[in-house]
Amino acid sequence: MSTPGRLLARTTSLATLIAGIAIALMMLHVSLDVAFRYLLGAPLPGTLTVVTYYYMVIAAFVPLAFAELRRAHISMEIVTDLLPRRGRNMLEGWMLVPTGLVTGLLTWRGFEEALKQQAIGAAQIQGSSSIPIWPAYYALPLGAGLMTLLVIYRFVNFLRRRPDDLAAATSGREAGL
Repeated sequence: MSTPGRLLARTTSLATLIAGIAIALMMLHVSLDVAFRYLLGAPLPGTLTVVTYYYMVIAAFVPLAFAELRRAHISMEIVTDLLPRRGRNMLEGWMLVPTGLVTGLLTWRGFEEALKQQAIGAAQIQGSSSIPIWPAYYALPLGAGLMTLLVIYRFVNFLRRRPDDLAAATSGREAGL
């Protein structure tokens, strides 16, 4: 695997690990909140805000590229299965262009929104405390940006008629898993 491919695979794996940690922390946080509520009569302050604006957002958007790395996005194969292998490969390669445009647009607009939220110091008031939520706005551009880089890398390999060396990363060895 080439150095850029290896770097993309490892970065994607790291982002996915971060999302997994966010899910584990969310389960622990919610469990502690319920335990505190019933055992001590007082829930943990800020649980709803942290779960909604941090854990869930990180779990949903940061690992977007992992599905692309594994070629696990939803696809309709009714028509493409009827095409010859070369036609399928051409269609898959050229469909990377609109995919990259959409994820690139998500990255750009998401980053603009994150900067705007950071500038105004977006926060959520819960109880008597203010919890800053602007950092969570960076999860979408991070996940979409990483996916955009993977799509660009795949498209360049497609144009150069090189095999998809990211496919080796799906075994887990190359991705550093």
